[in-house]
Amino acid sequence: MRIGLVGYGRGGRVFHAPLLASLGNATWVGVVTRSPQRRAQLAVDYPGVPAFDTLAQLVAAGVDAVVISTSLKGRPGLVLEAIEHGVAVVSDKPFAADAEQARVLVDAAERQAVPLSVYQNRRWDSDFLTVRKLLDTGVLGRVHRFESAMERFEPDNVGNDSGGGWLRDLGSHLVDQALLLFGPVSQVYAELEQQPQHSVDHGFFMSLTHASGVVSHLYGHALQSAPRPRFRVSGEHGSYCVDGLDVQSEQAEAGLTPASAGDTWGVEEHRRWGWFEQGQEREKVPSERGNWPQFYQQLQAAIDQGGPLPVDARDAVQALVVLDAARRSADQREVVTLEVATKF
Repeated sequence: MRIGLVGYGRGGRVFHAPLLASLGNATWVGVVTRSPQRRAQLAVDYPGVPAFDTLAQLVAAGVDAVVISTSLKGRPGLVLEAIEHGVAVVSDKPFAADAEQARVLVDAAERQAVPLSVYQNRRWDSDFLTVRKLLDTGVLGRVHRFESAMERFEPDNVGNDSGGGWLRDLGSHLVDQALLLFGPVSQVYAELEQQPQHSVDHGFFMSLTHASGVVSHLYGHALQSAPRPRFRVSGEHGSYCVDGLDVQSEQAEAGLTPASAGDTWGVEEHRRWGWFEQGQEREKVPSERGNWPQFYQQLQAAIDQGGPLPVDARDAVQALVVLDAARRSADQREVVTLEVATKF
């Protein structure tokens, strides 16, 4: 597989480049960025990986797939351009500004028979994989409440609208995970926090009622000094609780790649493991190894061998349906009822 990256801001540099540089039996063709500073950074980070001015130039160099990691405002247009060139596309999240725009992208990809996937890398977070294992093995019993939070203190990012606000940005991850675990949502209630001097929200709470009967409480915040647990999953046999964020983010921020970190990539030290609790009973739960590289390995298999894409773009449409409902709920201060459906 020959693959290219469009955008070398924090998203492209931290969340994509380390994986592309480590992907076996593949060629990282280059990066589209016009910024002199980012071109200079690319040359330091990955000497020999060329920079291009436009997506068309990158495609002309010969690619099977492109990754779009730019700000939300320009992202859908670049996705459509890549589709028109006939190359497989991976879009960063949020996939689009709303569900209607997302459906346009999916329809275009289907008309052109172009593979289109969305980079929901946090499906392969250590803590999320641990939650999935606990659910699959039935340790918690029937789950009734799922709590998921991504809260941090980042005052410099409060007004950052590159992802369309924290509801769209972090909310894309949290809703995707909740849907993957517990299925379609029938009701949505949400509250947003937004400072008057900024155009986007910096904090949110969502309550999702799944058709399965599970209730998900999802939290995101840019100004939280005392964050909630990353996950707390409550079932009839006990609860699982874990703090902090997946170690892969820290490793990538530190300049590591799956290739350079080797067997330590995605491995959580025991002090960061979560807990199973029931009454007075409390025991450590070893964390599964985080595996962001799985996304690109599965993409490679899909392109080379015709296997399934790592993330179905229609899943991202459904997540945006929920996020659109959350925005309406916060604006109207009421519960929004959704028609439960498959894909769309």
